[in-house]
Amino acid sequence: MMIHGETVHSPLPMDLPWWMPDHFVFFGVLYIVLGVIGLALAVTVLQSLRDAKAAEH
Repeated sequence: MMIHGETVHSPLPMDLPWWMPDHFVFFGVLYIVLGVIGLALAVTVLQSLRDAKAAEH
């Protein structure tokens, strides 16, 4: 648990001081953006695998 005014030592969600609005906004947006990028990457890989399998026939 962090003390108010202490710096962030870990970017893990359970280690962040969510009561501080600047941390909440920054890390909230960061995790949303990383989630969207990861989802888009996963969809791209799955579509590529599907297209490669269809091209084999």
